[in-house]
Formats: sequence, structure tokens, C-alpha cells
Amino acid sequence: MSKLKIAFQGEPGANSHIAIVEAYPDAEPMPCATFEDALSAISSGDADLGMIPIENSVAGRVADIHHLLPASGLFIIGEWFLPVRHQLMAVKGTKLEDIKSVESHVHALGQCRRIIRKLGIKPIVHADTAGSARDISERKDKTVAAIASRLAAKVYGLDILAEDVEDEAHNTTRFVVLAREPKWAAQGSGPLVTTFVFRVRNLPAALYKALGGFATNGVNMTKLESYMVDGNFFATQFYADVDGHPDDKGLAFAIEELKFFSREFRIVGVYPGHPFRATFSEAQD
Repeated sequence: MSKLKIAFQGEPGANSHIAIVEAYPDAEPMPCATFEDALSAISSGDADLGMIPIENSVAGRVADIHHLLPASGLFIIGEWFLPVRHQLMAVKGTKLEDIKSVESHVHALGQCRRIIRKLGIKPIVHADTAGSARDISERKDKTVAAIASRLAAKVYGLDILAEDVEDEAHNTTRFVVLAREPKWAAQGSGPLVTTFVFRVRNLPAALYKALGGFATNGVNMTKLESYMVDGNFFATQFYADVDGHPDDKGLAFAIEELKFFSREFRIVGVYPGHPFRATFSEAQD
């Protein structure tokens, strides 16, 4: 039986690669240069699934995905939360005092400001974390370091000079698992998340009215994001996550009300909530 192929954006050693190894240990990770390439690989059948980052607790949403996902026609069948641990690495034999600059993705550099200031080195933006590790391994320049994952250091044969250099211990990325076909989790099978996109009618208070049903039916909305449609300032689409299954009585009523005030509505996925969610549930009064 052939291995499950899972596409991700980035190079071997990227955090998305780590998420695949953790969530699907027996799968074959498939690196892709861009998010578009990763989504295309799933759509075409070159990959069975995709592991795509959607938001980070420090950097916020991954804007490209909120723009690309609704138009991709793909479905969310799961999620994964990955605590992000950044390592400062360089070619073998390098000492901390040798380093003059450090390369990484703009978010990783922003998440490791403290050590960059402490060492007095110049941050240089790279396309991605694992790619910066590969580049410095090829250049063999002891004055340049990279910030990337422990897996990237192993893949590219680099020495880790400082461990876990992220400024915030809570630094966590949420990934969604994408597939060509919808695969709804069974109602009552545990904590579930329903993700949908919608576009309200161009009427006064349309969004307020569309969302009112979630409040009156006791449905918890954990995420609501807006973004433009086709570059139009006056055409706004929304992306939302709610707790529950669409066939649950309260959520069914809320969706019915939402549809009444919406021009477009599509459920993108119904999937098990990752156990990490329990760690940030707010205490009930």
C-alpha cells in the first residue's frame, strides 16, 4: 500500500513538515514552493492531503491562506496545533561570537527579537525558516546564522548554538488538514469544529443580524475573519469557526438564520477539535 502524500509549503525541516511528522508519522511529506503549489498538488491528486498553517498565536493569521482557501474548493478534515520552538543554528564549528547576521522568515525574526538584540546581530529576511537553514549550510559562512527548527538543523547538518530562542513560550501555530473531498466528523463523536465562509447581503446591520442566531442559540464562535473579494473594497467575505456539528439543533438554527441574511454560504469542514483547544478554554462564570 502506498504512503499517504501530504503537501506543505516550505522546504524539508519547516514547521509544517514537523506538523506532518507529528500528526501522520507514516505519511510522505511533500514540500511545495508556495501555498498555491501546495493547494494545487491536493486539487490535482498529486498529494492526498495538505498541512497548511492558518494562524499563529504571536504573528496572527496567515493572510495568504484566508485569501486562497475559500477559492480553492478544498475541504478541512482536521486541525493540528504545533508549539513553535526556534533554534539558532550555524555551520559546524561556528561560535556565537563569530556571528554577524541571522537569516530567517520575517515572522521567525520577529518572534526572536530578544536574542537578536542580545547578540547585536543583523536580521535578514528570508523566504522561509528551513530555506534559510539550507542556504547557510551551502554557503558555509561562519558569520551567518539561521533561525529554524531542530529538524532543519538535523536535515542540513548544522550546529544549534542556542536552543528555544523564541521570545514567547506560548508561540503556537494552528494548521488545518485539507482534502479534495469533504469528510464530516460524526455528530456526537467528541468536541467538533465547523468552519464556513459566507458573504452577507449589502443591507444595514446585515452582519449583526446574520450573527444574531449564534448568540440566541448558544453557539460559541471561536473565530471570525473578514477579507476582500476580488480586490473590491465593498465586497467582504467572512471566514468563521464555531463549536459543534451543523446537525446540532442550536447550530442548525443559527446557520438557517445566517443563510437568510447571506448572499453566499459554504461549509468548508466539520472536524474534530484538537486536544490543544482545551488548554485555552476560558473559565465559565
